[in-house]
Parts: sequence; C-alpha cells; structure tokens
Amino acid sequence: MTTTLPPLIDEERYARLLKRTLPRVIRTEEENERLTAELLKLDEREDLSPEEEELAELLTVLIQQFEDKHYPLDPASPHDMLRHLMEARGLTHKDVWHLFGSKGVASEVLNGKRAISKTQARRLAEFFHVSVELFV
Repeated sequence: MTTTLPPLIDEERYARLLKRTLPRVIRTEEENERLTAELLKLDEREDLSPEEEELAELLTVLIQQFEDKHYPLDPASPHDMLRHLMEARGLTHKDVWHLFGSKGVASEVLNGKRAISKTQARRLAEFFHVSVELFV
C-alpha cells in the first residue's frame, strides 16, 4: 500500500494563516458561518499554496464536524436514493428500465414493491457514477 505524503509546508506562513483565520472547534452558528466564509474564499481560487490547502482541509474537517452534530441527515433508503438521483438528473422510468432488465421490474423497484438486487445496485452505481452502497 502506497501512502502519499502531504506537501511540505512553510510553518511560518501557515502560522500566519492560522493567526489570521483563528480556526478552532466550532460551537456556534456564527463561528460556523465565519469559517465557512473563509473556506469559500479559498475554494474560489485555483492556485492555493500548500499552506492554504492545509488550512482548507482543516476548515473542512471543523465545519463537517459541526454540521454532522447540529444537522444530522436521516439515512435514505436505496429507493429514495434512486428516486433522488433520477429527479436530480431529470430522468424517467424509460431512462433507467434497461438497468433492471425489464419495464415491469423497473416499475416494481421504482414503486418500492421490489428490493434492488446486488446486480441492479452495481448497474445503478455505474450508471449514476456513485458508490454501490447507496443502493444496498
């Protein structure tokens, strides 16, 4: 197994970024908004230094931790995920039935009357370019 090491960073430059940004565990919505705004500034740029990339990764972890705690998402069922992906892409029954082998099976799956098989889950994952775990 090969592990990629992060690029070396200039510790003085990184310290200046930390001093300016003051990242810390997020406990309030205001702190979340402030650090999210900092992250968005970095995300708008394409030429980040290694120090800025490190800061962006740190901010992402802090923001994700806060949002996971304060805004937990209910897990979606495989059928819900399928319907969501289809809706997001403007697809209908006729666009995906070939993945199920027949129109009838597709209708039963889309209506929640039949479970998504492992084979169908693999086909759906490949078709939508997502993880197969979304459909199992």
